[in-house]
Amino acid sequence: MAKELMNEAIVMFDVDANSAEEVIRLIADAMDKDDRLFDKEGYVADVGTDHGFVPIRLMETGTVRHVVAMDVRKGPLSRAAEHVREYHMEDRIETRLSDGLQELKAGEADTVIIAGMGGELMLRILRDGAHMYDSVKHYVLSPQSELSAFRHGLEKLGISILEEQMLMDEGKYYVILHAAPGSMHYEQEYEYRYGSDLIQKQDPVLREFLERELAQGEELLAHLSLTQTEGAQKRAESLRQELNETKEAYHALQGTD
Repeated sequence: MAKELMNEAIVMFDVDANSAEEVIRLIADAMDKDDRLFDKEGYVADVGTDHGFVPIRLMETGTVRHVVAMDVRKGPLSRAAEHVREYHMEDRIETRLSDGLQELKAGEADTVIIAGMGGELMLRILRDGAHMYDSVKHYVLSPQSELSAFRHGLEKLGISILEEQMLMDEGKYYVILHAAPGSMHYEQEYEYRYGSDLIQKQDPVLREFLERELAQGEELLAHLSLTQTEGAQKRAESLRQELNETKEAYHALQGTD
């Protein structure tokens, strides 16, 4: 039990490699329900398209005009192309081999979707895609990990988070960010870690997640206090700092900070 808690204590959002299709489905459903995430009749680039489910879903709902579905791997891109043909959408969904945004030309997309990968990799893709900054109006982003570093990175890139959604599906937590070119800055570090917008609107899924983090963190701290090794003591001190930050976020969400 202690080992499981230690693993979960350092992973903000419990997303494993097998859940990529779940992320894709959730992204598509969120975009379908909220047309603020992209321009109607717009042009979309889906980075890391994998099986091509997001472009197909968007075309099924009739909410975009054209999608460039891109992936750095030939195998997944081939499967995406096959799925596109099965749905007879070849004239509206183009598959393209690309490392991130490198093969996308300026003006080809006004909305960029990146999901199902780590936050640091997503930041690298955005940095390498600087040639798209002037033509992209919307970003729909769902990093699997490194949420705090990712939000800090967006700030440095001049990309502002407009809205966040947090979802829970089959015991796993996902965050979807709607962002656009612009400046942003948060006053508190916990806002980068957990999402300022989610905290401000008292998101119920984030509340549940924070309560779980606090309960598991306290249990782990109690276990570490029984171990007198130097490593355990250092981990306990680090965990206390993490828990203090989590408590600050929870109090802010509750309106009691």
